[in-house]
Amino acid sequence: MTTDWSLTAMLAALGGLVLVGVLAHGWWSARRAGPRRPTPAAPAPDRQEPSLVAAAGLSEDEAQRLPGLEALHTEPGVLPDLRTLDEAVPAVARARKASTRIDALIDAIATVTPEAPVSGEMALSHMPGSRRAGTKPFHIEGLNTASGEWELPHAGQRYGEFQAGLQMANRSGALNEIEYSEFVQKVQGFADGLGAMVEFPDMLDVVGRARELDQFAGGHDAQLAICLRARGAAWTLGFVQQGALRHGFVPGSMPGRLIMPGQEDGAPPVLTLHFDAQAALADDPQASSLRELTLALDVLQTPEALEPFAVWQEAARNLARDFEADVCDDRGQVLNLHAFQSIGQELATLYKALAARDLAAGSPVARRLFS
Repeated sequence: MTTDWSLTAMLAALGGLVLVGVLAHGWWSARRAGPRRPTPAAPAPDRQEPSLVAAAGLSEDEAQRLPGLEALHTEPGVLPDLRTLDEAVPAVARARKASTRIDALIDAIATVTPEAPVSGEMALSHMPGSRRAGTKPFHIEGLNTASGEWELPHAGQRYGEFQAGLQMANRSGALNEIEYSEFVQKVQGFADGLGAMVEFPDMLDVVGRARELDQFAGGHDAQLAICLRARGAAWTLGFVQQGALRHGFVPGSMPGRLIMPGQEDGAPPVLTLHFDAQAALADDPQASSLRELTLALDVLQTPEALEPFAVWQEAARNLARDFEADVCDDRGQVLNLHAFQSIGQELATLYKALAARDLAAGSPVARRLFS
């Protein structure tokens, strides 16, 4: 009897296990046959308000060391008043684009700081009548509060500060004490009209820098000129103009001058072709005769990459061929190929020296210095 009961219990237990397995398999098959469900999303982290200090590109330690940034630190979840951002962030933390007209390499710079932003109309009304001090030009620019760019003031804009840059040297020579004093007087009048504070660099320091800059410029200036001299019959003005036009020259703004324009709008001419201005101003210019032309290259006004020296040589050869002229130097000596090669080698050295001084030929600052 005992053996039969044990066998019956074992069979019942085995049958139960089989039933559980069948049910589990059925549940799993049904789940696989059903629609796919999305993966449960991970719990979202606690939300943090964006940091204006981080947006300014500063670490917390740097922010603590900058005066004024404590105004940007607020309670969690409370944003500061964005209208106070300009006042809270110091100038070093705001983007500011460099000027394209004023450069510390060749300019003495005075800063003009008004108590509050000034309208363009007000700035223009107090501008000096002339932006020259003796033979030296100067510019007055405003920092546009909206764009962060230095620009010449104009109506409809507001400016948080100003700078005046006086060129320290040009082909007229170095800035002297009298010219600097005239600059100070004109800029001080501008600042007084705005009720602004103005800070000038030391005059002795500026004049010393101007003399050093002028000495460098004098030793690295280069203006090349050759003479085209008629071998036989003279030329009429119409003949010269027609021949020059075929080689890329156009009439200049001054009588007796044809120019080969630069590639950029507003760039100085690459070459100039000079002749007697009286012939161009004569009652009957076509009846006048010309025997000499001067082909000039101002080396410092055109970038080296445009190969102005090669352009100058090519123009000389073409014009000499078409006009049946000799190519001569300023003493009347006929130039040969060896002379051009020697000049080219000297120019290569000159270009390197200028680039080392950040005064590369054809750059805006070089064009101003060598003018």
